[in-house]
Amino acid sequence: MKHELRFTKPTPGTERDAQGYTLPWQGAALMGILNVTPDSFSDGGKFAALDTALAQAKRMLKEGALVIDIGGESTRPGAEPTSAEDELDRVLPAIKRLRDETDALISVDTYKPEVAREALRAGANLVNDVSGLRDEAMTALCAEEGVPVIVMHMQGTPPTMQHDPAYENVSEEVFTYLTETAKRALSAGVPSVMLDPGIGFGKTLAHNLALIRHLGELTACPYPILVGTSRKGFIGKLTGVEEAAERDPGSVALHLFAAERGAALLRVHNVAAHAQALEVWRALEGSENG
Repeated sequence: MKHELRFTKPTPGTERDAQGYTLPWQGAALMGILNVTPDSFSDGGKFAALDTALAQAKRMLKEGALVIDIGGESTRPGAEPTSAEDELDRVLPAIKRLRDETDALISVDTYKPEVAREALRAGANLVNDVSGLRDEAMTALCAEEGVPVIVMHMQGTPPTMQHDPAYENVSEEVFTYLTETAKRALSAGVPSVMLDPGIGFGKTLAHNLALIRHLGELTACPYPILVGTSRKGFIGKLTGVEEAAERDPGSVALHLFAAERGAALLRVHNVAAHAQALEVWRALEGSENG
């Protein structure tokens, strides 16, 4: 399946056309997670030092990541908000160094328009908004800067989102929110939108499984779909694996399931493991030669 994102400015990996710049790809690509925070659920503090973060980003690019997603605020369940100043202090040095030393496609993982603006000026190419464009200023910024935005669904906020989340029909409610938000963003002038059902963000285990099982309904819409289940807590509930860093096998299984159902981008911690799994899966899905 072919996917694409559109930009209004020259961007790494894009092709020029009459309407601007297009980044095309086939099948499920990989977004490498780079948390430059002290408290992320899986690797908090591991990549807080600039040189370590840069080395990890380059490693993920070499292993096959299409995008590096840089975040400076933990959004794990129960996490307290980070100030914009602290978030900028964390993400800007990493973005600037990565921009100076590579031609990487860089995403900034933030829901704050003021952080997104400075990150884009520093060299980021798109915005990953876990709040799902709740702030109209973020929509206006992405339209003004001519950059794509990833719109994620989240019920509640990180400090409270896992306090008894409830839906009448989780798939219908999440998919409707995402597609309607995408239409509004495009109407406001955002050049391209990617949708993320927000696995683990204000959802129970049953909600997460329902969203993944019904993913084909979302990938049938006109927008590319991001799926991010990497090392999340519900994998631990399913398998009994308590340490987040030991949940890569379960993450790969879930992401292959999503790829088979048309996901365009998989947000992952372990790029090498996913790249290898996708390569084998694609070979098995390909046509036989006699």
